[in-house]
Amino acid sequence: MGGVGSTTIGLMSGTSTDGVDGVLVRWSADDRPEVLAHVQHAFDPALRAELLALNSPGENELHRAALAANALTEAYARTVDALLADSGVAGAEVQAVGAHGQTVRHRPGAFDGTGYTLQLNAPALLAERCGIDVVADFRSRDLAAGGQAAPLVPVVHRALFARPGRDIAVLNLGGIANLSLLHADGRLSGFDTGPANVLMDLWIERTRGLPYDADGAWAAQGKVLPTLLADALCEPYFAAPAPKSTGRDLFHADWLERLLARHPGVAAADVQSTLCELTVRSVAQALAASMPSAAELLVCGGGALNGELMRRLGAALPAVTVLSTAGRGLPPLQVEAVAFAWLARAHLSRVAGNEPAVTGARGARVLGALYPA
Repeated sequence: MGGVGSTTIGLMSGTSTDGVDGVLVRWSADDRPEVLAHVQHAFDPALRAELLALNSPGENELHRAALAANALTEAYARTVDALLADSGVAGAEVQAVGAHGQTVRHRPGAFDGTGYTLQLNAPALLAERCGIDVVADFRSRDLAAGGQAAPLVPVVHRALFARPGRDIAVLNLGGIANLSLLHADGRLSGFDTGPANVLMDLWIERTRGLPYDADGAWAAQGKVLPTLLADALCEPYFAAPAPKSTGRDLFHADWLERLLARHPGVAAADVQSTLCELTVRSVAQALAASMPSAAELLVCGGGALNGELMRRLGAALPAVTVLSTAGRGLPPLQVEAVAFAWLARAHLSRVAGNEPAVTGARGARVLGALYPA
C-alpha cells in the first residue's frame, strides 16, 4: 500500500476530549510504521468545555458547532506544524494528513434506519493552513453501507500487531473501550465494550475538580461496591450482540446520575473504584465471550497509563498476558493517531479501511474524503 518510504500524518482527538495526539509516520514497504515525531496538544479549557457541551442538545448548536470545528482545526494545524518542526520533515514530503475530527454524536442505525455519526472538523481549512492534502470524514462511508462506523481501528491493529497462529486481542482504552480480536486463523472481529475512562473522568472532575484519576490512585483508595457494580452491569448495551458501538450518547453524566440515584450515600472514592471495576469487568466478560483463547491483551490509549486499571485487568484475566502496546514497539498514546495515518494512506491507495465483520457494513469500502492542498 503506497510507496516505500511514504509519509503521512495522523491526528486523533478521542472521546476523552482531552486534546490532540499527532504522529508523523514513515511507512516501510511491508506497512511497518516508523514514528518520526509525536506531539500532544491539550485542548484550551474553553474549547474542551464547548466540545463536551455539544455532545448534548443545546441552544444555537449549528453556529456553535461550526465555530468549535474551526477552533479544533486550528489546534490540528498547530499540531501539524509542531510535527514538521520536530521531525525536520518538510510539508512537501508528506502525502496526506489523516484528520479524524471530534465525535460529538454517534447514533448509527437510529431514527431512520441509517442514523448518523458526527465528527466536528474543518478539513478544507486544515488543507489551507497546512498546504498538505487532508483526508477526513472516515466514518460516514461505512455508515452509509449499513455499518456502525466504529470501531475502525481493528483493521490497523491487525496490520500492526497480528501474529500468525496466535489469538491476540488489542484493547484501546480511551473514553470508550474497544476490542480488536486478531484470530489465529486470520479472521478479524471487534466492537466497543463500553466505557473506559469516560465515567471515571466525569466523576473525578465533578467531585474533585481533576480532569482524570492519575495512575488510578483515587480508585485504588476506594473499594468496589458489589451492588453498584451489578446494577451498572445491567446496562443492556453490555449484553447486546456485535456489531455494536457506543459513546457519550449513552455513557454520559445523566447515565451516571441515574445509577447513583439508586444507591444513595455511597462514598465518592468507592464510586471511583467501582467505575474502574466496571471498565475491567465489562472488558473481561467481553473477551471471555468472544476470544476465550486469547494469549495476549495489548492495551493502548490513555487507560494503558492507569496503573490501577492495568493491575485489575491482569487480575481479572489471569490466563492472559496483559501488557501495553509499548511492549510490542508502539507507545500506547501513539496507536490511534498512527491508525489514522494508516487510514489516510489507505484512502490514497484506494484500499478498504473498514472490516465488515467488525462494523456490520455490507462490504469493504474505501474510507474518507480527500481535500487537496
